[in-house]
Amino acid sequence: MTGEFSWAPDGPNAVIHGDNLPVLRSLPDASFQLIYLDPPFNTGRKQLRQTTKSVRSESGTRIGFKGQTYETVRGVVTSYDDAFEDYWEFLEPRLEEAWRLLDATGTLYLHLDYREVHYAKVLLDALFGRECFLNEIIWAYDYGARSKSRWPSKHDTILVYVKDPRRYHFDSEEVDREPYMAPGLVTPEKVARGKLPTDVWWHTIVSPNGHEKTGYPTQKPLGILRRVIAASSRPGDWVLDFFGGSGTTGAAAMSLGRRFVLVDQNPEAIATMRRRFADADVAFYAG
Repeated sequence: MTGEFSWAPDGPNAVIHGDNLPVLRSLPDASFQLIYLDPPFNTGRKQLRQTTKSVRSESGTRIGFKGQTYETVRGVVTSYDDAFEDYWEFLEPRLEEAWRLLDATGTLYLHLDYREVHYAKVLLDALFGRECFLNEIIWAYDYGARSKSRWPSKHDTILVYVKDPRRYHFDSEEVDREPYMAPGLVTPEKVARGKLPTDVWWHTIVSPNGHEKTGYPTQKPLGILRRVIAASSRPGDWVLDFFGGSGTTGAAAMSLGRRFVLVDQNPEAIATMRRRFADADVAFYAG
């Protein structure tokens, strides 16, 4: 580690080892053009009962789904799931900080799976405002176990919210293009160029034997992060990921000429990022 972390617009790319909430609270407002988050998916939550009970709050300060206050939304979703309550008690203040830290033209990408994404949509509508919702991206892949008792789950969801729906940055021309699924229906010129991605991204996971593999269990593909960063930031912009994991956000940002701050409290994640950035200009700090 190189000492105490203090962010500056002209500072180095940084990895911070520690609890992300105090780190976030130490950062100045509107410092980041792009925030990508891949938090724990809460796969071990235990459902206690199926019904819900709506409890309205007269003291609510944010308007959420169907005009209810944000306190009401949380009351509904936590009434049947204790583990879920713990999860959102953890994540909600960090998402509030994410909103504060976004530049006026900035974008948040929140990466979850089917277990929590529907609740996250309600929460982010309350935090950001429904008018700030930009996209629901489906990342579809084809790898892993096959269920025979239901349709196999083979996708993640990335919710995309902007700080200001009138000013946000998005440049589709900068993203990688995809092959046409029916190339015979378009001109050879279009086939050669490829088509712009839609909100459904077909992309393989990180291969267990591929060159990208770091050994970190929740590593995401570099191609997914490159697409996110290319579309929603400019060269020289700052990118933040406070569930840094294997460091893919930093690797993609660096390859595209962006600057980054990554935070993680898992020593294994920090060790993985140290190996990954061993030859790069990245400063490591204790949070």
